[in-house]
Amino acid sequence: MKRMVHLFFVALVTFLILKTTTFGWNLFSNSSKGCNPKDNIILGRIRKHIYMLSHKIGNRSVFYYDNLERAANYISEQFVTYGYKVEFQEYILENKKVKNIIAVKNGIKASEEIIVVGAHYDSCFNPGADDNASGVAGVLELARFMKDKDIDRTIKFIAFANEEPPYFKTENMGSRIYAREAKIKNEAIKAVIILETIGLYTNKINSQRYPIILGIFYPNKGNFITIVGNINSRHLVNKIKTSFRKYSKFPISSIALDFIPASDFSDHWSFWKEGYSAVMVTDTAFLRNFHYHRDSDTWEKLSYENMACVIEAFCSVLFDLAKYSN
Repeated sequence: MKRMVHLFFVALVTFLILKTTTFGWNLFSNSSKGCNPKDNIILGRIRKHIYMLSHKIGNRSVFYYDNLERAANYISEQFVTYGYKVEFQEYILENKKVKNIIAVKNGIKASEEIIVVGAHYDSCFNPGADDNASGVAGVLELARFMKDKDIDRTIKFIAFANEEPPYFKTENMGSRIYAREAKIKNEAIKAVIILETIGLYTNKINSQRYPIILGIFYPNKGNFITIVGNINSRHLVNKIKTSFRKYSKFPISSIALDFIPASDFSDHWSFWKEGYSAVMVTDTAFLRNFHYHRDSDTWEKLSYENMACVIEAFCSVLFDLAKYSN
């Protein structure tokens, strides 16, 4: 009997320790309150993009093919209005033609060296405002910002198809199609930045969760953007984080480890598979956003001022990464 009580006590303590470490322990992290984007044009435009993709268009996948096509057309039209020539990487899925949408900003000094900035434009049987209209909005606004800038390296802005289930982490993901072909072509991809759910921020206590144990080391409030990479991408993670902090006081966190649960849950996984250095920029998705993959992932719930601050900072980060000296 005593042994059973002892085992129960040990199990209970272990459970409580593991449970409490799924929440952040750092209660004193910087607040995202008071974030004021310098460029109100970005603020207005990201709201417009997200409203169009998630509210006007809605569910976007091969199972809602007309909507997927409407989303692709909208994204393409935005690139064209910025002055880009749009390229399509097409393939057949479920007897339907689907496509990655690519806009290229050519570098001057080292045009053969490439930076990929991408986000998936499909959704998981829901409006997909945070996941991932927010990421697409970020890609579009970064492309708009960089269009008239002189840069050393080439930047490819890509909206990927079919990241969501049932194609998630399969060979049918749009990013998987792209990354495999890039490897075959021996493209000199120096960095990949995937924007994945970047729209939700809160300063409420216990609003940020983590895989077990990690919470000990990270913020308690879901008020930050985070950079996720693997060991192979750790230098890119550090470079982005350092550059971000140079231009913005917005809270930022990072992790660069292999085998962390959910760390490969987006299109950067496709590039990791080919050995490229790639990171995910995220608000941590389901670890913060309870509307993740639900019909309630709608445009009015997002934190547009905070998102604008993040995108604004990444305009400068991307400009730094495009320098040949980096």
